[in-house]
Amino acid sequence: MPTPDAHETVEGASPAELRRSSLNLLFMFVVLALLVVPVIRALPLGQTTRTGLLAWLLVALSLYWLYAGLGYRALLLLQLVVFSTAATLLVTKAGLVIVGVDRLSILRRTARALILVGAGLGVLNLAGMLVALVRRGKSSAGV
Repeated sequence: MPTPDAHETVEGASPAELRRSSLNLLFMFVVLALLVVPVIRALPLGQTTRTGLLAWLLVALSLYWLYAGLGYRALLLLQLVVFSTAATLLVTKAGLVIVGVDRLSILRRTARALILVGAGLGVLNLAGMLVALVRRGKSSAGV
């Protein structure tokens, strides 16, 4: 049996690879939601800095998910763009605060909204993987 390509996506994955990828992605979401986010919230930093740390972590995770083929390529690319935009807005906000412009909290609010949109894309990606797994399981069971 040939070894699976590390860059394969959902479209070409076998049911076993799809199951493994789905569980891996679900595990990462649970760890992110239950461990990482509370730790970042507990850091003694400003709100923009904490949100920026989360955004950059999500950019790194999105790159890993894209590299590992953990989902649909189009959704992963869109998720990467959304998280990167949020991180860029937060870096811009921090830079403006450094030079003395404190009134642009809309950048932080927009970045937070983008992080939520990116999280929604991640959930949509996982749901699509689970639906594909169920469909492939039924088609292989019917053969």
